[in-house]
Amino acid sequence: MASVGGFLVSPVGSVRCVTRHRFGVRAQSLEGGGSTVLSSESVNGSSSVVVGTQKNHNGGSLVMEETKVRLLGVEEKKGEAEEGLAALWDDGYGRRSVEDYFAAAKEICRSDGGPPRWFCPVECGPPLKDSPTLLFLPGMDGTGLGLTLHHQALGKVFEVRCLHVPVHDRTPFEELVKLVGEAVKLEHALFPNKPIYLVGDSFGGSLALAVAAHNPTVDLVLILSNPATSFGQSQLQPLFPILEALPDELHVAVPFVLSFIMGDPVKMASVNIGNRLPPVKKVEQLSYNLTALLPCLPELANVIPRDTLLWKLKLLKSAAAYANSRLHAVKAEVLVLASGKDNLLPSVNEAKRLSGLLSNCKVRVFKDSGHTLLLEDGIGLLTIIKGTCMYRPSRRHDLVRDFIPPSMTEFRYAMDQVVGSFRSVTGSVFFSTLEDGKIVKGLSGVPEEGPVLYVGYHMLLGLELISLTDGFLSEKGIALRGIAHPELFMPKVESFSSEFSMFDWVKIFGGVPVSASNLFKLLSTKSHVLLYPGGAREALHYKGEEYKLIWPDHPEFVRMAARFGATIVPFGAVGEDDIAEMVLDYNDLMKIPIVNDSIREMNRDSVKFRDERSGEVANQNLSFPVLVPKIPGRFYFLFGKPIRTKGMENVLKDRESANQMYLQIKSEVESNLNYLIKKREEDPYRNIIDRKLYQIFYPPQTDPTPSFKP
Repeated sequence: MASVGGFLVSPVGSVRCVTRHRFGVRAQSLEGGGSTVLSSESVNGSSSVVVGTQKNHNGGSLVMEETKVRLLGVEEKKGEAEEGLAALWDDGYGRRSVEDYFAAAKEICRSDGGPPRWFCPVECGPPLKDSPTLLFLPGMDGTGLGLTLHHQALGKVFEVRCLHVPVHDRTPFEELVKLVGEAVKLEHALFPNKPIYLVGDSFGGSLALAVAAHNPTVDLVLILSNPATSFGQSQLQPLFPILEALPDELHVAVPFVLSFIMGDPVKMASVNIGNRLPPVKKVEQLSYNLTALLPCLPELANVIPRDTLLWKLKLLKSAAAYANSRLHAVKAEVLVLASGKDNLLPSVNEAKRLSGLLSNCKVRVFKDSGHTLLLEDGIGLLTIIKGTCMYRPSRRHDLVRDFIPPSMTEFRYAMDQVVGSFRSVTGSVFFSTLEDGKIVKGLSGVPEEGPVLYVGYHMLLGLELISLTDGFLSEKGIALRGIAHPELFMPKVESFSSEFSMFDWVKIFGGVPVSASNLFKLLSTKSHVLLYPGGAREALHYKGEEYKLIWPDHPEFVRMAARFGATIVPFGAVGEDDIAEMVLDYNDLMKIPIVNDSIREMNRDSVKFRDERSGEVANQNLSFPVLVPKIPGRFYFLFGKPIRTKGMENVLKDRESANQMYLQIKSEVESNLNYLIKKREEDPYRNIIDRKLYQIFYPPQTDPTPSFKP
């Protein structure tokens, strides 16, 4: 093994593992041979680890023999990786930029002899225990560096390996399919109960589909970013004959022009610009990044020289034909990511076509992105995988077991870009109750250790959920696991919108469908669980039912909480009547022709998970009300004194004792609601105008807007 061009290369022997130690990198052979330790000098500055062996194939081309790589990471961090990730973990997104991609591409192309090979990006670090393997298949550039912006995040939950196809390599498409197929088969043989992820970018999408068609019995998950299966319908088809006739001295301008066609330089330069920066600072940073990025674009002439470009165009054509002819054989789980501003391929139409032809396919459209989606500013790839419920370390997906807490990047993006000014408009204020019964501002009275079950009133349309998520993550670093209506997780939700939507963010922040088994699993893992006994009926209540608890007639959760010794925290939330006024409810809408038919159809197909014995809460005659907005007031939350069920065997064994505790919890929630409704009249900053005037003179960063005294 040697260090070449900033990369660690294994010239002989099939490598089983690569472990970074304080003074070097250790490689161990699969065949049981000895190990080699590289000096720290050969590791420093290296962005990747490249391992593999060469093998001759008919026709004289050289390809890499499959290698099995394990990046185990620094020993002192191994324990941390095995324990899992905490809420607001650092995913590193925005720390690396497109400039880093060009710098690494320049380095890897400098000593680019030899056949295609796999490498493990060092910045991926040690993954969680039992993480699945992710194989990245590159686009036209062939560098394998297309996930540069996502390495650190993906490396926490995947064992990442990237395929590098050298600049002057001329391996036919069928040989590349065989190469990746061998990697898949070996991985499957070693870990038959784990899925294998194939992330294909453009050309790599065609390659991933071809490999999946040849391996229908292997558990594969395909993530395809603007797959080049639509290459035959490319908008640039008339220009390709011109490229072949273009003189060599003019070719230097071709990659520069292609860079603008393939991606949006502004979105590329926006990757590491914080959303919370003032507008002037954002413009300054964008100007600086663009100035630094534009000189890098001519480097594409070295990554894709003229003869390589012509070869890649032929390869794209053969890859598209090969993959399209075998789509019927693809049995893998597929997620297609399509850019709305892809100037190279008709990616949105292609995504729709593939979703109709593939048996298990989801689509997400990013309307403002260009062809190089994975190198542009936006939502991280891991976030997309989580939001579409595509992450699973084993054969079956489990929303409880496979949950990855939201990272700091996801939290900030959701609060700034998704819900926008909602936090500012509602001005939410939290109160909690200490063990001695004293009510204090903030969440200091909320238990730190789980399992905890938060039971409360569901505001109209669930408007309080954003504030609760924000408050608990900001102040306590706790990711609430919300028990949600099963409709949010049904396949038909996919038909509402192909864009990354609020439904996806519900899953990213821990929502799970309501069921006894999910509650069981959440409490057994000591989670902080958010439960609304009133469910959808309470959140879609009728006129005159504001702050009325519409709960089941019998306890549904008390005995389950007692079984795990969970702490129950009753809470109240008020403010819906300060945001909007209901003008038409379900009863009103059912009197309107045509509208009532659509409501009946919607309710007919809805999931029923409660029977009539539950009382009014089981009434599923629901619809979204018509609201008129008001000048915003304020949201208030009060968490009552924690009720500890540990050691309460009587609640487990005696239904009457369980019912008494249930009624106590319900009474506590009602008391909290009444307390807040009364006390908010004392808040001098209940109105948004008063709050904004206060914030002008006292910035929120130094002095949060006060409220009433508890």
